[in-house]
Amino acid sequence: MLNAKISALGCYTPPRVLTNQDLEKLVDTNDQWIMERTGIRERHIAAPEMATSDMAIEAARCALAQRGIDATEINAIIVCTVTPDHMFPSTACLVQNGIGAKGAWGFDLIAACSGFVYGLTVGANLVMAGTHKKVLVIGADTMSRIIDYTDRATCVLFGDGAGAMLIEPAGEEDGGNGFIDFMGEIDGSGGNFLKMPAGGSRQPASHETVDQRLHYVHQEGSQVFKYASRKMHEVCRDLLQRNHLKVEDVGIMIPHQANKRIIMAAGERLGIAPERVMINIERYGNTTAGTLPLATRDAISEGRLKRGDIVLFAAVGAGYTVGASLWRWAF
Repeated sequence: MLNAKISALGCYTPPRVLTNQDLEKLVDTNDQWIMERTGIRERHIAAPEMATSDMAIEAARCALAQRGIDATEINAIIVCTVTPDHMFPSTACLVQNGIGAKGAWGFDLIAACSGFVYGLTVGANLVMAGTHKKVLVIGADTMSRIIDYTDRATCVLFGDGAGAMLIEPAGEEDGGNGFIDFMGEIDGSGGNFLKMPAGGSRQPASHETVDQRLHYVHQEGSQVFKYASRKMHEVCRDLLQRNHLKVEDVGIMIPHQANKRIIMAAGERLGIAPERVMINIERYGNTTAGTLPLATRDAISEGRLKRGDIVLFAAVGAGYTVGASLWRWAF
């Protein structure tokens, strides 16, 4: 069977920055409270005219430019998002048209904060099956559109951003670099602890749902914190054990950036050295499906991720969704 590699990376964040000091003017909070509980100092916010597909298109163009290829070479587009431009058509359709990927097919993937890990795995398997040569996986979310900026428990957490990775077959020249393994799990019993209650078939939009502010993210923070800290550690531990790898073999762990305390707790339980855990939540907040590519870009720019390194991606999200994947970095 063919193996798959990540061959290019592109990211985009909107220019507007919302700081903790800005939030102090909106809700009863302060910079110290936010930093101590989340590790977030600022987040990027999309302009009113910008939607998720716009950010996804910019990230995709960056990835294509890095690889030096035309969009017409793309076979499939997977957009991981919980904030699509519309219920339909899919955001993938809008991205395909926006970048000019004539002949590509694609779809949206909904797994909340685990979306990009899931998307990478689907993309890798399309390539390894031998049916696709180039798969574009995009994580993009405009979380500011579904955040209640009168709710201090959630409005301090989220930002907007997008990232795209190109997956291609790995060849002899890659020296064994590429996809290693994936492990995932879903647990729907925790669905009520993190959700957007209205807007679907259960509670269609109405005057009542709008008045009750049910079209925003609702979260029971303590429940999510406990589950995420435990499951992120467990899925990483089990994935490493299955592949006969030690924690010391991991060049860098790139976890979903939801909360600095969750990341640190998971890393401590796993026993990985703090300097090999990527944390950039301070600058972006939780961009949901966008956090992993954004953190990967920063890890590369800081010299913490290099060709041949084993990288461990890990995420826990609403649903609950859990996922981790291992790759040997190819560029």
